[in-house]
Amino acid sequence: MKVLLADDHSIVREGLRIAIESTGQHVVIGEADNGARAVEMACELKPDLLVMDIAMPEMNGIEAARKLLSMAPNKVKVLFLSMHADSEFVLEAFRTGASGYVTKASAMRELAAAMEAIASGRTYISPSIADVVLTPIVRKSAEPAPPSGPHLTPREREILKLLAEGLSAKECAARLGISNKTVHAFRGQLMDKLNLRSIPELTKYAIKHGFASLD
Repeated sequence: MKVLLADDHSIVREGLRIAIESTGQHVVIGEADNGARAVEMACELKPDLLVMDIAMPEMNGIEAARKLLSMAPNKVKVLFLSMHADSEFVLEAFRTGASGYVTKASAMRELAAAMEAIASGRTYISPSIADVVLTPIVRKSAEPAPPSGPHLTPREREILKLLAEGLSAKECAARLGISNKTVHAFRGQLMDKLNLRSIPELTKYAIKHGFASLD
C-alpha cells in the first residue's frame, strides 16, 4: 500500500517510516505534521492509507479524518495511531469512518497487523482497547427496546399496565386515585387508539410491547 504519515513529531514519523517500509509490502509516499496538511497531501498524493495521530496542531486527527472521508470520490483508508485509549477518542475516531485504531503503546507488529487487516478490507482495533468500543454497544443492546406502536400518554400507560395485570376498573380507580368513570373512559380510549376490542387483547398487547410482564 501507498502510505501517508501524519504526526506532529518528526521522530515518530521517522520511526514509523522505517517500520512500515521494512515490511517490504508498503511504501511511505509523504509525511504531514498537522491535520490540515494531512488532508491536503491526501488529496494530492492519493495514498491507500493515512496513518494519523489524533492530537495535532491546526486541525486534529478526528476533524481531519472527518473532512477527508466526507469527500467524494475518496478511497483512502484511515488508521489512527494515538496515545489516547479513552472511549470518547476511540468511538469518535470510528464515527469518522476510520478503518482502524492502534495505540502508540502497542508493538510495531500490531501496526503491521492493522495495516494487513485494512488492506484486506477489514477493520482493526487494538485488542487492549477493544472493550472500550464493545462495552457501550453491549450495554445498549441489553437495554429493553422502547414500546412500539401508537404513542400513549403516561396515564394511558398506567391504566394499560394495571388492566393487563388483571385489576378491575374499580381497582384501577382506587389504585390511581381517580373515578371509576375515568378509568372506563381511558379503557375505551385505549381500545380505540390500539384498535383492540377486549381486555384479553389489551393484555396481550401490553405484554408484547413491554407495558406488563407475564409474572
